[in-house]
Amino acid sequence: MQNRISALFGIRYPIIQGGMIWCSGHKLVSAVSNAGGLGLLGSASMTSEELRDEIRKTRELTSKPFGVNVPLLYMHSEEIMNVIVEEGVKIVFTSAGNPKTWTSFLQEKGIIVAHVVSNSKFAEKADLANVDAIVAEGFEAGGHNGFEETTTMTLIPSVRKVTAKPFIAAGGIATGRAMLAALILGADGVQIGSRFVASTESEAHQNFKDEIVKAKEGSTNLLLKKIVPVRLLNNKFSKEIIKAESEGKNREELSELLGRGRAKLGMSDGDIEEGELEIGQVSAIINKVMPVSAIIDDIMLDYRVAKKQVDYVRFNF
Repeated sequence: MQNRISALFGIRYPIIQGGMIWCSGHKLVSAVSNAGGLGLLGSASMTSEELRDEIRKTRELTSKPFGVNVPLLYMHSEEIMNVIVEEGVKIVFTSAGNPKTWTSFLQEKGIIVAHVVSNSKFAEKADLANVDAIVAEGFEAGGHNGFEETTTMTLIPSVRKVTAKPFIAAGGIATGRAMLAALILGADGVQIGSRFVASTESEAHQNFKDEIVKAKEGSTNLLLKKIVPVRLLNNKFSKEIIKAESEGKNREELSELLGRGRAKLGMSDGDIEEGELEIGQVSAIINKVMPVSAIIDDIMLDYRVAKKQVDYVRFNF
């Protein structure tokens, strides 16, 4: 399935695996790349040397293209970028920061740069920074989110109006039908996170995967808006946050309640009561843990069936 995104990254399908903390290590990344998508290592939960090790382990498992996701708000992003260059990684997705900071530096090293945004204003800034591609993520997505709470269906056409760059839609996408909808609305590809968290190869703790499979509509909430908005699966900790926010706790009090290491505690260590369980709304339709190859096969089959149905309606309307 060739289009601007698959051609840009040298992949079979325009499917990008989100670079998620505590979930996106070499096993998941190599499996996605081997199945025809683009795997991304989640550097936010790694030291620079851990990332170096993960890059090398990924290369042992795949000869296909893969990349690294780098949230720019983290203090050690410079060390991370140096490792990426030293290890010869050719694709970087940046997020949570100014795309001008690293885009030129990386492109001068022959690295393709995509930047993640949550609104059309930031998409324009990414365009001006001359990134190679833009990822626009709606608030259905798991993990950190934009303050605007713009849905993916609204965000896609808004972003397409302000940029002609290759453009990837994210947030609430887990099926081929959702991928087709995103492409019809103006995207060139999709980034999928939650469904890949619930894969055999994901580094997420099995307890976390089990909770994703149990999730229903309304099982997630967008919380901590006074700090940085984050979508979490309901558990004891998230209920404490909801209570604190309803009582009008300020940023400092919420930060104290959050503490440190909650994401690792939940997603990596498997404490499903006290940890952060970052997952998207689309978890409500994820009903089993599957190998990555089966997930991508399922997405593409669903896409082809849906496209045939749309083509039939179009030619018979």
